[in-house]
Amino acid sequence: MKEIVQDGAPVLRDIASLVPEDMFGGHELAQIIADMKTALDPELEGVAIAAPQIGVSYRIFVVRKDRTVTPPPMDDQGSTLARDSQGRTLNAPSYEVYINPEIIKTSRRRASVDEGCLSVRGIYGSTRRHERVTVRARNSDGSRFERGGGGIMAQIFEHEVDHLNGILFTDHAERLVHIEHEPNERIT
Repeated sequence: MKEIVQDGAPVLRDIASLVPEDMFGGHELAQIIADMKTALDPELEGVAIAAPQIGVSYRIFVVRKDRTVTPPPMDDQGSTLARDSQGRTLNAPSYEVYINPEIIKTSRRRASVDEGCLSVRGIYGSTRRHERVTVRARNSDGSRFERGGGGIMAQIFEHEVDHLNGILFTDHAERLVHIEHEPNERIT
């Protein structure tokens, strides 16, 4: 499993390279994405990860979409694996992959939001992020798409694009605090 690199690693300060055309639809790109998902999955606080965070300097980020919504209530057996009317699990891992993303539109309004980072363990602070952000990116097959989001999704888009540009949230966060907790402990 790929380790999540920590602040101080040079790859986190590099401007990541565009994924070249010949990688779309190929094994190498699929493996990078799989490695990113594998690194992100056990991180209960993690909602997204950028390729530089696993030591790969390409412009890719992955969002655990299921972690950006409020989890469903537990059933009588203590399970949170709620199902929809077709029997599909609602809170099973769900990913969105953004390759060569670029922010193409932001709202004028900004808000202060609490933020942390898997590459800056135990440090949290307040950042000013746009309330809405639109990203243009590509899928692993090379097809293009645009996705807009507000709230947590806007924050994720900006945070992850910052990673691709060698910027950590601590570079512009205010009121930084250090909170010790066990690895993979969910902070509520």
